[in-house]
Amino acid sequence: MRVSVLFSGGKDSSLAAILLEPFFEVELVTCSFSLLPVGDVAREAAEKLGFSHRVARLDMQVLEKAYGMIIKEGFPRSAINHIHLAAMEYLASDVDVRFIADGIRRDDRVPVPDISRIRSIEDRYGVSYMSPLKGLGRSAVNELVKQHLVIDEGQSENVIKADYETELREFIRIRAGAQRINELFPSHIQSHVIERKKVPSKEVKTICIHD
Repeated sequence: MRVSVLFSGGKDSSLAAILLEPFFEVELVTCSFSLLPVGDVAREAAEKLGFSHRVARLDMQVLEKAYGMIIKEGFPRSAINHIHLAAMEYLASDVDVRFIADGIRRDDRVPVPDISRIRSIEDRYGVSYMSPLKGLGRSAVNELVKQHLVIDEGQSENVIKADYETELREFIRIRAGAQRINELFPSHIQSHVIERKKVPSKEVKTICIHD
């Protein structure tokens, strides 16, 4: 079975893919509006992880609507949620996709898709949605990341990334100027995967029982 994991090149979506690896054939999918080369950024990270990767081109109307939301509300939550759900819809509409996953954690504030919308997507397209990190808090995720990944982590504007925010920021810069970006996005930490650690296999001890 194959699972399509929405992939930003960051630690959370990378860890979600690793957790699903024992049970699925994993493909990483990065959604882009072709404003910036986010697909190339994500593809490099995917190669380091050892997973197949593809770029899904979303309709610019999705970004237009997200832009209207963030300008109206003055905060990115609804805009990011809107793009995330559009990405899920896009994948679900692919007849070859049966399972969709993302890297949303228990304590994340955005994106946090509404459960009714998730159920609607599952019912309409006959897909199943999974969020492997949903039960994990920040400390648990960080411990797993230490075991499996080498990452670059820092302030959002200083880290190479391929998430929804990247192109939304660029669209705001084009439409409203660079200063508006700082007014709309609170300062926060983001990550980018540099490489995957080699985890030593556990020794299996054989016990011989003699009659």
